[in-house]
Amino acid sequence: MKTSKLSIRLLWYITPLVILPLLFLGGFTLTNVTNSTQKQADLIMSRFVEQQQQKIFNYIDSFHSTAKLLSTSPVLSDFLTNDIRANGDHTRRLGALMDVFASYSEAYPDIISINLVSASGRSDAYYSNNLTTAPKSYPFFNKVLQSNLSKQQFMIQKDDGTTSLYFIQRIYSVDYYLKRPQQLGFIVIHVEPSILNTSILEAPYNNTLNLMLTKDGKILFSSDYNMRGQYISEYELEQVHSLADIGMLSTIELSSIDKIERMIFAVQMPGGYYYVSTIPKGVLYQSGKAISLITGLIVIISVITLPILIFVVVRNLLLNPIELLGAASHRVGDGDLSVHLPAHTNDEVGVLFNDFNHMVNQIRHYQQQLEEYKHHLEDKVESRTKALEAMNSQLELAIGQAEQANQLKSRFLANMSHEIRTPLTAIMGFTEQLLHNDKVANDKQHLSTILRNSKHLLELINNILDLSKIEAEKLAVDQSALNVVQLVHDIESIIEPLAQEKQLTLNVKYDLPLPRTIYSDVTRLKQILINIANNAVKFTEQGNVSICVHYLEASQKLEFVINDTGIGMSEHQIERVFKPFEQADATTTRRFGGTGLGLCISKNLAQLLGGDVTLESEVGVGSRFTITVACKLSDDQPMLEFLTQQSQLVPEKDPFLSFATNSFDANILVAEDNPDNQLLIKLLLQTWGLEPDIANNGAQAVEMALVNDYQLIIMDMQMPVMGGLEATKMLRHAAYDGPIIALTANVMNHDIGTYLEAGCDKALAKPIDKDALENVLVSYLNLEKDNQNKWDSLLKSEKFQQIADNYLANLPAHLEEVKALQYTDDWEALRTIAHSIKGSSGCFNFDEIYHSAAALEENLKSNNKVPRDELVSDLINAIEQAIQDKVS
Repeated sequence: MKTSKLSIRLLWYITPLVILPLLFLGGFTLTNVTNSTQKQADLIMSRFVEQQQQKIFNYIDSFHSTAKLLSTSPVLSDFLTNDIRANGDHTRRLGALMDVFASYSEAYPDIISINLVSASGRSDAYYSNNLTTAPKSYPFFNKVLQSNLSKQQFMIQKDDGTTSLYFIQRIYSVDYYLKRPQQLGFIVIHVEPSILNTSILEAPYNNTLNLMLTKDGKILFSSDYNMRGQYISEYELEQVHSLADIGMLSTIELSSIDKIERMIFAVQMPGGYYYVSTIPKGVLYQSGKAISLITGLIVIISVITLPILIFVVVRNLLLNPIELLGAASHRVGDGDLSVHLPAHTNDEVGVLFNDFNHMVNQIRHYQQQLEEYKHHLEDKVESRTKALEAMNSQLELAIGQAEQANQLKSRFLANMSHEIRTPLTAIMGFTEQLLHNDKVANDKQHLSTILRNSKHLLELINNILDLSKIEAEKLAVDQSALNVVQLVHDIESIIEPLAQEKQLTLNVKYDLPLPRTIYSDVTRLKQILINIANNAVKFTEQGNVSICVHYLEASQKLEFVINDTGIGMSEHQIERVFKPFEQADATTTRRFGGTGLGLCISKNLAQLLGGDVTLESEVGVGSRFTITVACKLSDDQPMLEFLTQQSQLVPEKDPFLSFATNSFDANILVAEDNPDNQLLIKLLLQTWGLEPDIANNGAQAVEMALVNDYQLIIMDMQMPVMGGLEATKMLRHAAYDGPIIALTANVMNHDIGTYLEAGCDKALAKPIDKDALENVLVSYLNLEKDNQNKWDSLLKSEKFQQIADNYLANLPAHLEEVKALQYTDDWEALRTIAHSIKGSSGCFNFDEIYHSAAALEENLKSNNKVPRDELVSDLINAIEQAIQDKVS
């Protein structure tokens, strides 16, 4: 294949860029490898010698310690401090000493013998493990006598080349009068140096020669047994001494041993001995040379082969594909669109090949499309026309749906306008008649009409609010126990008058067994049942309406079935009836009224209560609504209790939830800024025998509540000057602990939660419901009545009477203090004592003292000095009267 110019240029660039760094890197690597192998060998040798030195040190120290321990033995002291030969106890004491020597010999197997030598050199006691006799003398004993050291060791080489160790320890006796030690003799321990022999034979490398030299150059131990007993030259000994001082590995030649250049590491041992470890230099660095040789060979091979490999790889990966791509591009330029590059790897070159193939395919595709456009242009125009017609049809359908939605909205607004204006017309008309015509008859009937239309208007507003909360998924349900029989009875009491008005029969049927109590939201469940039952009456002209109650054991749900014999509905009407703002048809709205929200809200509420609302109907026959709700909205509710007999189907009434069975004399505060609402609430409370105090804003309410003792406060939340929320917080901070009932038109859950968090005990919605207000009043006034009864019992108790008597006993002291302060005109101190007397007298029901002290304190706080003396006199008279009443 012809070599391209780009390949030649690439080879010229690659060769110097690769070879020069390789040569530099190879030389650097070779140098580092050689140095590191030498350092590694030096480190191994130095660590080996240090380990052997430490091992020998420990070995020698252990026998020095043994000799010293033996010299302080009580048995030895007893043996030496008595003139043994003078009495007849020598044998016993010598036997005891032999036992001690034997125990040491057993503990240390290397000990050959132990000898007790007197100061004159005589052997007084000798023990040997091989039963030899005591030596007559030691070759080193004169050195021992001449030395002042307490412990010494000697290495004595025998004729056979073996070396023995001797450890000498002086024995002293203390003269307690002169405090001067007296030398009694020596302990001589003869040891077989097994550790030294083992240490000498150990070696970190092959051909290692280890020596133990005396200070005059004699070889005591050697890993080569034939060298024991020989001497090295004085020059060599000086070199060994120098190496031992610097502690480094060095190269010297020991001519006394052989003519080989050796690496030597030497250390000095106790007693002037030298431990020397040698190895031929060629052997020590032999592995390093091999590594260096291999490294150099690798560098040479890399310098030769790497540029060639790089060139081959770059040519195959880059140059050949570029040449192939160039040739293909030239063919495409000549108009040959059949070119297709072969599949390549997933790298950038492969992506380039794929893009090139894609480009050629796109060119081919566009050429084909161009040909098709030329031949089928009319077909394209026709298909486009049909597509535009389809789009126009969809647009017309969307416009129709939008117009239908607009008509639905307009119809809903018209319905709402009609539904709202109808009760408003009745309310305004009858109200004007009552206001302007004093001779109107049946005024109670007119007022009843106004009330009925007002409730209808409120129901419309509540339905719209409920729907908005349902669509926003913010409608929450409560969980509380509700009596099933009482619930159905309440529904019956509301629906029955409506049915009687239209001369319809209302039937209520209980299908036993039924749960006595279920756990659900009683308000929402009543709303569902009343709405559907009311519709049943409204759309029935003749016949009957029935309410049946069943318990579904399989699903643990309660089922209410409401049947009517009304107008009924078709299948199409059933599909629309549960949609918001829709009724069965337009004539239904004109004939029966309504907004079309009731059934939609009822179905959503039933689903929130764990059930549903379903409908079966036939035109002209009637409708059947089935309402199911869960008996328990959560699993943590108690077990259900069931009713099984007809006698149990009588509703229970709480006698304590009515003013008719209670007698209250309560002091109530009403905080309301609207004069009409003030009058309404006052009229309601007066019907129950209660006369409230009125506050026009929150600030007045706080001031009046702190001065007077109210059993209950009804607080409007929206007032000028200070709102009910701020007033409630202020009262709670001022330690007012009585019940506070929030009165508000904001009945959202988060609003009620805010009021309760601020300190309100309950929240009542506007417009005010008489029954709800009555229940709240009875509940909280009963609690206050119970608390008052407990307080009255406490005031009558013997313990309280004893405390009151103690207070009376201290009144004379308070009287004298008040008189003294009046005489000295110390008004500030008098104000303090008046405050104290006011607080204590109020607790013990001394009202005269309380009011006099309070008036005096209030005066002393101001700058009005005119009536002060009179107020002080009133306080003094009140205290004196209380003391006199006690005496009488």
